[in-house]
Amino acid sequence: MYQPQFTITNKVLKTIGIIEAAKEVIENSPLVPAWEAKFREEALVRTVHHGTHIEGNDLTKNEAEKVLAGHTIVGRERDIQEVLNYRNVLKFIGDFQGKNITEEVIKHVHALVAHRILPDEQVGEYRKTQVVVKNAQTGEITFRPPPAVEVPFLISDFVEWVNSVGGDDIHPALKAGVVHYELVRIHPFLDGNGRVARAIATLVLFCEGYDIKRFFSLEEHYDREPLHYYIALQSVGQAQGNLNAWLEYFGEGLAIELTRIKDKVKSLSTDLKIKKSLGGQQLALTERQIKIIEFVQEQGFLQNKAFFELFPQVSEDTVLRELKDLLKKGIVKKEGSTKGAKYVLRT
Repeated sequence: MYQPQFTITNKVLKTIGIIEAAKEVIENSPLVPAWEAKFREEALVRTVHHGTHIEGNDLTKNEAEKVLAGHTIVGRERDIQEVLNYRNVLKFIGDFQGKNITEEVIKHVHALVAHRILPDEQVGEYRKTQVVVKNAQTGEITFRPPPAVEVPFLISDFVEWVNSVGGDDIHPALKAGVVHYELVRIHPFLDGNGRVARAIATLVLFCEGYDIKRFFSLEEHYDREPLHYYIALQSVGQAQGNLNAWLEYFGEGLAIELTRIKDKVKSLSTDLKIKKSLGGQQLALTERQIKIIEFVQEQGFLQNKAFFELFPQVSEDTVLRELKDLLKKGIVKKEGSTKGAKYVLRT
């Protein structure tokens, strides 16, 4: 059975500590549920855009968001289809009820990725020919995956390992990192292997209880500096199969993304006094109330004269009703009693 080669380095230990601390804050903040829809939508857009952009998709984030919202845009048909396909991949991951990552699951994810991109006979099917990965600029071969005849056996052996190892044996972040790399290495399909590898790695995290409210997007980390991503992947081959450098990179990416979300979530909790006053209960805030809190956090306060800037199409009375509810919930307080009164976060 497949056995990954790696050791738990000090850097990996530190990274796992950061991941666990961020996970704890995100999952237990009393204000998080009020923002779930917004955070999940943001993560979905970021994941779809960056997960396809790193593979050569030319759509901007704004264009991808419009496609996901059902709007018509001017763009390459393939680019638009890739965005729609990856949205369906993420929906499959979010709805997944199985316990094991099977070959059928991997093939199904590829079928979603490659829908209307590859010929029907190649969708969800292992490659039958040898492929190579080349440097787009120089044409130099940077990676030669295993022969096609070996793919079914390699995947079968690998899947057996995936399903035999639980969170008690290996931390889910490390398991997901191993899965990500190994699917890239085996390169089981003619096209779409990167997206499949990243998607299955995310699915592993979800299955191990690390969905973290579905707020995170690892793809953005990779796409921000793609050269670092590919160098980290290539480091395993250069180290004769040792995964240490790759797992350090993978864990660091997850830690950075979760820390960013944790900091945003913590800021929404305002402080311990509010948390105690809520008694741990979860608040339901409207989209306008969320926008008000964000504005106050950035500017320090909100006054009536800024209402139109914040909500150009909304009446002053409507904004005041939202503020009244926030006052009642103990999230903001009012300083002063005239038109110049300021609304600030309660401390």
